[in-house]
Amino acid sequence: MSLESNFSLARQKIEAACQRAGRDPASVTLLAITKGQPPEVIRAAAALGQVYFGESKVQEAKAKIPLSPSRLRWHLVGHLQSNKCRDAVFLFEMIHSIDSMELAQEVNRWADKSGKTLPILLEVNLAGEASKFGFKPQQVALQLSAIHELRRLELRGLMTLAPWSPDPEKARPIFRQLRELKLDCEQKLGAPLPHLSMGMSGDFEVAIEEGATFVRLGTTLFGPRGLWRSRSIAPETSADDGP
Repeated sequence: MSLESNFSLARQKIEAACQRAGRDPASVTLLAITKGQPPEVIRAAAALGQVYFGESKVQEAKAKIPLSPSRLRWHLVGHLQSNKCRDAVFLFEMIHSIDSMELAQEVNRWADKSGKTLPILLEVNLAGEASKFGFKPQQVALQLSAIHELRRLELRGLMTLAPWSPDPEKARPIFRQLRELKLDCEQKLGAPLPHLSMGMSGDFEVAIEEGATFVRLGTTLFGPRGLWRSRSIAPETSADDGP
């Protein structure tokens, strides 16, 4: 399938999931995850109208963002090391993966130095997987007010990674727990948290049914990493798509 048909099919599935859940499709943002994809693929996706892109590693983003159209909006979705906070604050308009109080404080420090206010999401490890980062659910409530008070950060919601399973329904309880945790956090703060970043290529339709506002799609859109390096990419980018 072509890149164009991949994006079209993904958007159709997003709309269908929203219809099943009684939601407005405009309430869900498709975040195209470009980990391992070259800049020409990003430019081709941008030519199809895609605006929101996500990267997992700061160093990879640092190399690719300057080669991409300037109108694109970049989010960090992978684990952020404290020594990469300076670059992350400069490169991204939102960080989905704040996974500790210490990291939040470091990002706030660099945002303050940059004179920038940065929207963030808290990553929650709901399944308790040792291989994944994130707050434990009970830690979120304990740290919530302190993070909310960091003056250069805007707390916008929560993020999670569901355990992989060939059956997307296995992820539903995780997504539902994140939605319920968000509601609890809103009550504690007395303020709305508009975003839930959850759902990837194998389970994003279930995530939307459970309230996701960001879905993070890589393989669904681009296929295996390296696929586009050896073939012509369509559609052709125009002069307007330059950096």
